[in-house]
Amino acid sequence: MSFHTVENLDAAPLDRDAMAKLVAQDIPANSFVNLGIGQPTKVSDFLSSDSGVILHTENGMLGMGPQAVGDAIDLDLINAGKIPVTELPGTSYFHHADSFAMMRGGHLDVCVMGAFQVSAKGDLANWSTGGDDAIPAVGGAMDLAVGAKDVYTMMTLFAKDGSSKLVPECTYPLTGLGCVSRIYTDVATFILENGAVYVRETFSVSLEELRSRVPVELLTYP
Repeated sequence: MSFHTVENLDAAPLDRDAMAKLVAQDIPANSFVNLGIGQPTKVSDFLSSDSGVILHTENGMLGMGPQAVGDAIDLDLINAGKIPVTELPGTSYFHHADSFAMMRGGHLDVCVMGAFQVSAKGDLANWSTGGDDAIPAVGGAMDLAVGAKDVYTMMTLFAKDGSSKLVPECTYPLTGLGCVSRIYTDVATFILENGAVYVRETFSVSLEELRSRVPVELLTYP
């Protein structure tokens, strides 16, 4: 797949819904996909009915639909983040151990996860900041990071202190090594391939500004 780097200087930064919609559009048709807890769960709301994408949740469901609202809520149908979801025709249910076997066995095409940091080499840190007051939340992240064929991350590009979450080396405890292939943020999307980081698209910022704030080499597509 070829890309062309685009600068959308007049666009606003992406909110969570806009990021989720972009991720949903990029997931290949007919893929088996796991959506992580938090921001990634919104992706299910933007998958088209004809995409053929089948959603997996690690608590034992294959064929998950969008988030349930109103009368559609059934508290027996929840995703890994305990959010009520809908089921699509053909949905199946299975033991937690079988679900992890699917994840570890390479049966998922894509997983989408949140991140605290991603390194230029595609290393992922998303389960703990390592701080004394941090609440570690491993869940199935490590299994997904090594088991899925492609790992997409969703995050704000800059932390509250203004530092970049796209870094030369992760300083937080690692989830997986060299596993991330795409990064979706509020101000830019990135493709990681062959040890390099390419800017695919920017929103509200220029390439020049990105390069001044992100401490890794950012390449562009012609």
